[in-house]
Amino acid sequence: MRTIGLLGGMSWESTSHYYRLINEGVKRRLGGLHSAKILLQSFDFHDIEVLQRDGNWTQLGEILAEAALRLEKSGADFLLVCANTMHKVVPRIEHTTSIPTLHITDATACAVKEREWSRVGLLGTRFVMEQDFYPARLTDRHGLQVVVPGPEEREIIDRVIYTELCRGIVSDESREHLLRIIHRLYDQGAEAVIEGCTEISMLVRQKDTYVPLLDTTQIHAEAAVDWALDTQWDGVGEVVEIRKR
Repeated sequence: MRTIGLLGGMSWESTSHYYRLINEGVKRRLGGLHSAKILLQSFDFHDIEVLQRDGNWTQLGEILAEAALRLEKSGADFLLVCANTMHKVVPRIEHTTSIPTLHITDATACAVKEREWSRVGLLGTRFVMEQDFYPARLTDRHGLQVVVPGPEEREIIDRVIYTELCRGIVSDESREHLLRIIHRLYDQGAEAVIEGCTEISMLVRQKDTYVPLLDTTQIHAEAAVDWALDTQWDGVGEVVEIRKR
């Protein structure tokens, strides 16, 4: 079994889901008392959020890259960034480390294509929905069409994420707001909606809507289990295909 290096704490609520899902996946696959080999670097999200708000992505990249290198030196075989938004700095991490990073958009795109969907809605922070690093990767690398909410809706989603979900607050009113947005994306032709923030699944789950949802936390964690247990894995960072079990 390979050792997984987690860059977490962004926020710790979603990182706790990663930890549980990965360990549950290993136990399901191997049985008995098996659990995952995990190294975790957990950040103070207050510090991260301030730099995000200030647009200081260079410093954020340096912080995460230094932490990733520490995980590599401590024995991690590959890395997961436990936050959709912070995948903006994955190129900096990859430049610094020699172990692969399992990219959340690649894992999600594999799940989309397995279901033979080609047009998806995207929810997330304003950085995820408005900047190219996330939707462009889905489009350019994987050939998917991406639909994002309008400006006012993006403002609502971003506010709910940072002022509620990242603080562990789950509101019925906010759930209804997000469901209306999800249904509007579906009416605009999205075949499914990507929950492109690891906290959104705390608020909206598949049981809440008829629209197919893609929980990126679940998908990313399942892919990590595959990488950790795949005996044919050759140690390179390109995700070609992720098997679903």
